[in-house]
Amino acid sequence: MEINPLKIILSLAPVLLAGLLYFEKNENRKGLLPTKTFLSVLFIITGLSQVQLWQPFTLFIIVGLIFCLGGDVFLALPQERMFLFGLVSFLLGHVCYVIGFFWIAQVGGLTIVGTVTSLVIGLIIYRWLKPHLGSMQKPVLAYIVVISLMVIAAWSLLGTNSQPDAGRWLVFLGAISFYISDIFVARDRFLKNDFVNRLWGLPLYYLGQFLIAFSIGSIR
Repeated sequence: MEINPLKIILSLAPVLLAGLLYFEKNENRKGLLPTKTFLSVLFIITGLSQVQLWQPFTLFIIVGLIFCLGGDVFLALPQERMFLFGLVSFLLGHVCYVIGFFWIAQVGGLTIVGTVTSLVIGLIIYRWLKPHLGSMQKPVLAYIVVISLMVIAAWSLLGTNSQPDAGRWLVFLGAISFYISDIFVARDRFLKNDFVNRLWGLPLYYLGQFLIAFSIGSIR
């Protein structure tokens, strides 16, 4: 009997996510760190399992997933400075995604749509957060710029008809899910520490990461 690793991953991920939300709700750090780490390792395994050819897109996405795993570990640690380390790690992950997406994307009409939309939304979010950022204004602004570039790159790829529909939509929906999840992270960190932020943000985050990981198998 052949064992399908993807079936195992897709069976484990919802269980681990439910466990992660439980530990977040109960502020159980001992359970949170290993559960979150293992769940994040799964999206790296998913990406690696999709590799058909080690092209630049594949390499940048895998490295980006690894940086995001690092960000997840940092954010799960209680020390205050770990938030900044996590922010930097995610920023580097987004840089990898930006390069990977643009590597295969064509700049066109949807690039313009994505740029205008991302600039407007990014500006609104920054103005919303700014009074609460304190010394984190520059790091957060840099992060907003880079994650906005990731979304713009995803819009560009969505408009690249030379790529398969499945791959384009996986990247686009993954990037949007990731972006929205970070709004909840920012609200939780700078405005109101509330489990509701994690209840919405964590499922969106992992949905985004798994969609991006699965896109590796659909991109030419």
